[in-house]
Amino acid sequence: MEKVIYFEDLFVGRRFVSEPEEVTEEAIVAFARENDPQYFHLDPHAARDSMFGGIVASGWQTASATVRHLLYRCGVTFPGGLIGVDTQISWKRPVRPGDHLHIQGEITKLRVSRSLPDRGLVTFDGGACDGAGRTVQTLVATMLVSRDPKRAKAPDTVSSAP
Repeated sequence: MEKVIYFEDLFVGRRFVSEPEEVTEEAIVAFARENDPQYFHLDPHAARDSMFGGIVASGWQTASATVRHLLYRCGVTFPGGLIGVDTQISWKRPVRPGDHLHIQGEITKLRVSRSLPDRGLVTFDGGACDGAGRTVQTLVATMLVSRDPKRAKAPDTVSSAP
């Protein structure tokens, strides 16, 4: 069962690691058809002649997987979701069929939103890794997270490590 967490449950240094998920050729092609229809994402035969030497996932598919992992594969649930505010992303290695992706990272900054006091701003610094532990994507993302109405403190306070 997933644990429901709010802004008040977070602290700088809290780590998140997701369960791995296999990336299939079928998923790569399906995502590419809808979102990034380049030949090295769509056609395994034509992709052999690309700079990748074979079919690879779109970087946007990897970014989407990162969000999915934060939401569904880390063992926690964020009421109200994770609303992206700012992101810096870099793709380091291609993701290939059969790779088992997981995410890992930590909270590096917390602050209560001035304009939305029922939310907090959370900065996550991490990325996605393949089954061999190699970084395929790095990510620094700032997201809005719901505050717990029962525990929310004054707007200028943040959570501290337990």
